[in-house]
Amino acid sequence: MAALFPAQAKVHPSFSEPELIMTYAQASGFMNTMAGSAPRVRLGSDDLYVYVNRLDIRTEALTAQFASNWLPSPTLEAGYEQAQTYLVRNRVVYDRHDMAAAGRYAVSLPTAYEYGQRQGIFQQLRSIYLYGYNAANGEGLLNVAGATNVTMPADNLGNTTVETYDNGDMVEFLLGQYVNLKTRMFQSGGGISNRIVILSPQRIFLQFQAASIVQVTSYQRPGGGTNTVAGTMQKLAEEIGDTIEWYYDDTLIGKGAGGTDAVIMTTPEIEIPTIPGMNTNEFGKLGPATKAVNLMYTDVAAPIKIDTPTPDGGIASVLETRATPGWCWRPQGLTILSMQYS
Repeated sequence: MAALFPAQAKVHPSFSEPELIMTYAQASGFMNTMAGSAPRVRLGSDDLYVYVNRLDIRTEALTAQFASNWLPSPTLEAGYEQAQTYLVRNRVVYDRHDMAAAGRYAVSLPTAYEYGQRQGIFQQLRSIYLYGYNAANGEGLLNVAGATNVTMPADNLGNTTVETYDNGDMVEFLLGQYVNLKTRMFQSGGGISNRIVILSPQRIFLQFQAASIVQVTSYQRPGGGTNTVAGTMQKLAEEIGDTIEWYYDDTLIGKGAGGTDAVIMTTPEIEIPTIPGMNTNEFGKLGPATKAVNLMYTDVAAPIKIDTPTPDGGIASVLETRATPGWCWRPQGLTILSMQYS
C-alpha cells in the first residue's frame, strides 16, 4: 500500500492538462457465466457455508395384462451439496498530508483508493469464481468434477492452433460442442431457448469475431464468405431460438490442458423440459426448484466500506465482502475447451 505523488518542477508559463493518463485493466465478462449474470446476494456476513438440497428420482411401473399383487413405486433420493465461503478484504491508511500530495496531481485520494480497493476485491472474486480458493475441493469453474473437458483436435489439414485452423472446421467444432452441451442437458424441443455463454481470452474471441472469415464453401446461407466464426455460430443458434454470448477474460490464457488457453462454454440457466399431454418429465413440475447451473453467493451486492480514525490523525478504510467460489450445480452444463492459440 502506497501513495506515491512526488514533488513536481515545472516551467512557467506553461499549460497543465487536467486529465490523467490512467492505467486500465480488462473488464472481465466472468459474471455472465453465472445464473442471472450476477452473484446471488443471500449470505449473512458470518455464514461460513452454503447448503442446497437436491432430489433425485428413479421411476418404475409394471406393465401386464392382469393385475399383480406386487407393484413398483418411484424411488426418491434426497441429499445436499455444500460450498465454503471466504472473506475477501483489503485496507488503506492515509492522512491529510497524503491527500494534499495527491491533490497536486488533481487526484481525489479517498476516491482513488476506494476504486482501487473495489477493483482488487472484484479481481479476487473473479479469481475464486474461475479457479477456486482451494482447487482440491473442486472449487471454481475450471475445477468442477464432472464437467466436460475437450481438447481442440486437428482440422482437416492437420492444423492444431487457433491462428492456423480452417475457419469452416472451427465452426463445425464449436457447433459440435454447442450441440453436445444442449444434448447433455436435455435442452432440445418443447420451445426451449437457451442462453449459451462462451468466456475466452481476447485473442481467441477477437480472432473468431473479426478475423476468421468462414469460406463460402463451408457456410452457404446468407453471409457466406463474409461472416466470421462467431457470427456464423450466432446466426445458426438464432435459427433454433438460442443466443450465444461471447465475453473476455485474459486470465484464461495458459489455463487449459498442457498450457493451452481455456475457453468456457456453458448455459448458465437450464430450462425445464416439458411437452403438452403425456410429459415424460412430469416430475419436473415439482417445486420449488432452481434453474441455475453456475453460481456465486455473496453477502452484499458491493463491498462494505468501514472507515475508522487512526491514532496519528489519519483514516483507515477497509472494504470487505464474503463470497463462495464458483459453484456448478449441474456439471452437464459446463464445457472446458483447451485451445492452442499459436
